[in-house]
Amino acid sequence: MSAEVERRAFGRRVAELRKERKLKQEELAAAIGRTASWLSQVERGVQPVNRLDVLRLLADGLGVSLQTLRPDAPEASTTEAEQGREPNDLDHARLIISGHAVPEILLAEAQAAPDNLPELRTAVERIWELAHRSQYAELSMALGTVIPRLERSVRTAPEAGRAELWLLLSKTYQALSAAFVRQDEPDAAWIAADRAIHAAEQSDEPLQAFASIFRLAQAFVRLRRLDQAEHSAATAANALKRHVEKTPDPQALSLLGSLHLVLALVYARAGNRPLARKEVEQARKVAGQVAEDRNDFNLEFGPTNVEIQAVSIAVELGDAGEAIEAGERIEAEGLSTERQSRLAMDLGRAYAQRRQTGEALEYLLRAERLAPELIHTHVAARNAIRELVLIAGASASPELTALAERADAQP
Repeated sequence: MSAEVERRAFGRRVAELRKERKLKQEELAAAIGRTASWLSQVERGVQPVNRLDVLRLLADGLGVSLQTLRPDAPEASTTEAEQGREPNDLDHARLIISGHAVPEILLAEAQAAPDNLPELRTAVERIWELAHRSQYAELSMALGTVIPRLERSVRTAPEAGRAELWLLLSKTYQALSAAFVRQDEPDAAWIAADRAIHAAEQSDEPLQAFASIFRLAQAFVRLRRLDQAEHSAATAANALKRHVEKTPDPQALSLLGSLHLVLALVYARAGNRPLARKEVEQARKVAGQVAEDRNDFNLEFGPTNVEIQAVSIAVELGDAGEAIEAGERIEAEGLSTERQSRLAMDLGRAYAQRRQTGEALEYLLRAERLAPELIHTHVAARNAIRELVLIAGASASPELTALAERADAQP
């Protein structure tokens, strides 16, 4: 049997299994982190699928075994599968949240020792700087020291000084949750956000709990638990609306606007264009009340950030022209490297949707220069790069091929 005939037979098999499960191409593609056009090419026998990890993704997305999908696929042992797992820059951070950070405290076998509070404040500020710069490897190593110190301090410090320590711990877990979301580790992001909520409640600063709920909603979005994301964000937003009617302080408004943006993303992922646009407009109104770009709770909420997020929402909805028109007008130099890189990435995704490979590559390379780790690990960025390689085919430029290799985004 020729390779072309084999590809077509495999494509028909994928399409049959997908239809049996009543999945649309867009739904299956989203579930496995690929684009609908890639899946369409697979089902038509145009795009070969030879890599074992991609075959496993397809099988998992279809809810069948690897051998059901492709009978001649090799059976890999658990050990082989584990050995094939690629290291992640936040692997060390995953270990930190795997269990209790200071188990000896539970047995009262550790001596209470005063910690340097100013030093801890500086360390937590540094954690967020690394998160905003998307420097995840350095962030992971820094957290390995900071989290155990804070977990120990909140349990051994005098009662009068514990509130600020709980606050610093909540901020740290929020940073970790945000980083896990960006590196597509949503299960770990969920754990970190939940711990951030608990720590915030002990800090006597209730708005920090709402900031932690924002992180939790983001984790649910990445987990594709859209109902949970909607519930957590909407209930928090409704409570904040009542609060700001009485006390319209900028910090609470920043939180409220950010929650509207999360809801916009939820509805965009669900394909609900009217509700997604409604939430963006709600965020714009709140940003108008804030009237400046701020960084309360490390949310970077303000008029500029709302427009950056509006570009991202437009890309999610497939409105590439709107995303490009709006994104090209945004001046984001005053925001963090992560936000600037995110805007460039989304513009690259928008141009890729329009099959304008030159412009798409230009923006993706710009995003990579700003924050390499973000582009190399972000699912949407890698999908866009993979799509460009498919569009270009044999005529793919050396720059595009090299970017695909760096991001491990080859078809």
